Amino acid sequence: MPKRPHIIIFNPDQWRADVMGHLGNAAAITPNLDRLAAEDGVSFRHAFCQNTVCTPSRCSFMTGWYTHVRGHRTMHHMLHPERGETNLLQVLKENGYYVWWGGKNDLVPGQDGFGDHCSLKYKPIGDVKPMWQSDREAQWRGDPESDTWYSFHVGCIDKGDATYYRDSDWANVEGAIELIRNYSGDEPLCIFLPLTYPHPPYGVEEPWFSAIDRNLLPPRVRALEDWRGKPAILHGIWEYQRMQSWSEERWDELRAIYYGMCARLDHQYGLLVEALKQSGIYDDSAIFVFADHGDFTGSYGLVEKTQNTFEDCLSNVPFLVKPPADVPVAPRVSDALVELIDFTATVYDLTGIDPGYDHFGKSLLPLLAGDTDSHRDAVFCEGGRRPGERQAMEMESGGAGGKSSIGKYWPRLRLQQTDDAPYHSKAVMCRTQHFKYVCRYGESDELYDLRRDPDEVLNVIDDPDYRPQVITLRERMLHFFLETADIVPRDTDKR
Repeated sequence: MPKRPHIIIFNPDQWRADVMGHLGNAAAITPNLDRLAAEDGVSFRHAFCQNTVCTPSRCSFMTGWYTHVRGHRTMHHMLHPERGETNLLQVLKENGYYVWWGGKNDLVPGQDGFGDHCSLKYKPIGDVKPMWQSDREAQWRGDPESDTWYSFHVGCIDKGDATYYRDSDWANVEGAIELIRNYSGDEPLCIFLPLTYPHPPYGVEEPWFSAIDRNLLPPRVRALEDWRGKPAILHGIWEYQRMQSWSEERWDELRAIYYGMCARLDHQYGLLVEALKQSGIYDDSAIFVFADHGDFTGSYGLVEKTQNTFEDCLSNVPFLVKPPADVPVAPRVSDALVELIDFTATVYDLTGIDPGYDHFGKSLLPLLAGDTDSHRDAVFCEGGRRPGERQAMEMESGGAGGKSSIGKYWPRLRLQQTDDAPYHSKAVMCRTQHFKYVCRYGESDELYDLRRDPDEVLNVIDDPDYRPQVITLRERMLHFFLETADIVPRDTDKR
């Protein structure tokens, strides 16, 4: 068997695709990712997650299944191996990889431990500081009645005399670098770094806090004057977050902090790459950089995310791939439509591993080689719940029924946890290069002409001129569900 490549998975949380320099954003400071796309790999401009919050997205890209296949639609329904729900990490471990996992979970049940899924679940050593200075939350949130209470706006994090603010992200990056420098085993490595940045709250230390030129920030999508064409939850969150009074200067400051968080991640990625090169295993490594989903960061006058809307700022994510040196690659930015489930399929293709189950990902190797820039005719994202589907209300996240307004996520959670209005409708997105169609249960469907309306503010679902596109996309969605509705196990039973 040919030598299998090392698999490096650099997986930030909540990074929207448009905050990267090589995709044309002059305010973004991402020199290491820009270099990857220019010299060693491919960056996919149109890469889409299959759900716009953490756990459902991770369950999807680690299996190659869409979230409807096994009902992974909430933050509290993870992958259970005893139910036949394996994942890429477990498959790699069972096929001879040393799997090192350093960072957050949001993938497998915490009560069951991690032994089935990795060789080592890394626990940082030394002094690890609270993320985003969460021990000072009362200070940066302000008064409960203020317009900062739900803003997630931390600002500049105090690192003292240290080189950087050593939170869990930094500690896990250090652990991965130490592993790379000292690893002497015979097994190929899989390093999984599911980091927390740039997930809000929005806070970062120097030099990244001041590194972003506020004058170079692109215009944001403003809050809508008329919300009737959008799903009800967006207007509800906008009302409850209470940020309508924010000036453009305040929004720019929050956005610049988010950009600084992304710049810090790019720097950490650069340190990881340097360690791989110094250890002589960079050429033997396949590197995957992608986020689980995006972030509003001021778009539509909102912060954070939703679980059932699919604006590009939430569903379009960074996705860059560097193959090992013996695999052909034509470095560039590709305009092909790809999905995060294609990550899993690409790893299986690179390693020659049959995972033992059917999945819906498509290997990216032909795209990497430059043989084609055609991959998918449409990409899909889904979320939300049915009325009365209590197990999908995420009551475990707090704020049950909207009764507690203390938590930062209350403006969203209170709307997910009630059936009083259609605030959390179940929905599915079908996006092509030029159109985005969203089918909604209990609310009006959506259609956006992305050539004329890239900001997705004008819902043309009822415009008779677009009737042919609606029919075509509905038929495409029907074929999508027909193809992906279920997974039949490969092992059969005796009658």
